Parts: sequence; C-alpha cells; structure tokens
Amino acid sequence: MGRGKVVIRRIDNSSSRQVTFSKRRSGLMKKAKELAILCDAQVGLIIFSSTGKLHEYASTSMKSIMTRYENIEDKNMEHFNYQDKNRWQREAVIMKRHFENLQDYSSSFNGEELSRLKVKDLQQLEQQLQTSLSQIRDKKKQIFMDEIQQRSQKILTNDISKKCTSNVKECIDGESPRAPFTLQLW
Repeated sequence: MGRGKVVIRRIDNSSSRQVTFSKRRSGLMKKAKELAILCDAQVGLIIFSSTGKLHEYASTSMKSIMTRYENIEDKNMEHFNYQDKNRWQREAVIMKRHFENLQDYSSSFNGEELSRLKVKDLQQLEQQLQTSLSQIRDKKKQIFMDEIQQRSQKILTNDISKKCTSNVKECIDGESPRAPFTLQLW
C-alpha cells in the first residue's frame, strides 16, 4: 500500500512541524552524503531552522566550498555583465536606427522633407498612399453598407409591426370581414 499525496503547505501544529523538519532534514542530509560519495562531488548544505539554529553538511570543508562558490559567482557576474552590456549597446544602436527610419518615414508620409527623396522613393510613397487610400475607402464603404442594412431592417421591422397592429385591431373591432390575417414578410 502506497502513501497518499502530501499537500505542501505550512504545518500549523508546532510539534508536528518540528518532527517533520527533523525527519526531512535528516533525509536531506543523507541524500547530500550519498551524492558526495557516489558521484565524488563537493557538496555543501546549509539549513536554518525556524528557531534560527544552523544545521550544515559539507563533504570537504564548508569554508572551501563557500570560497569556491564565491569565486565562481564573481566570474559569472563579470562575464554576464560584460555580455549584457555589449548586447544592450547593440540593441540600443539598432533601436536608434529603427527610430530614425520611422521618423523619416513619418515625415515623408506627412509630406515633409520630400526634396531629399529620390524618384523611386517618391513612387513607392505614392503607391503606399494609394493603397492606404483604397483601404480607407473600402472600410468606409463597408461601414456605410452595414449602416444602410441596419436601418433598412429597422424600417422593415417597424412596417411589419404597424401592419400587424392595424390588422389585429381590425379583427378585434370586427371591422374586417376577412379571414384571420396572415403575416407576409415580403
């Protein structure tokens, strides 16, 4: 029979919490020792309990492990800082060029500083403006068509409603000798 799944959250009962801490700390220390022996690795484990008590395990000396860790961490930070600095500088140059191109494009689109453009650039700008104008006209046409359709539907609905109301009124008043009315939509 297997164990049930343990929900990982803070244990409220302090004595149960202390027992669990002690058992799990022992298990973690055992795994650290096994890792050091089986894999010939330098292992350092530092645990502080909730009361502030220090528990540690080191396969060699904790001081040598911490010194080694600090040296590697310093080298990594220097390496990352240098790489990050170069990467951000390249990114800044690219973004600056992109921004300048966008400014030029915007001023050209607004009809400013056209004298510096070549014929090919002017033709390309003209084509882009024609394409944009065509898209604007198509969108405007679609909006108008949708609005016309909505209004036509509303008018048709109002007309049908009026006919139905007048026919019902005639039938109720007995003014119409016709058979019960039929609703014709078109």
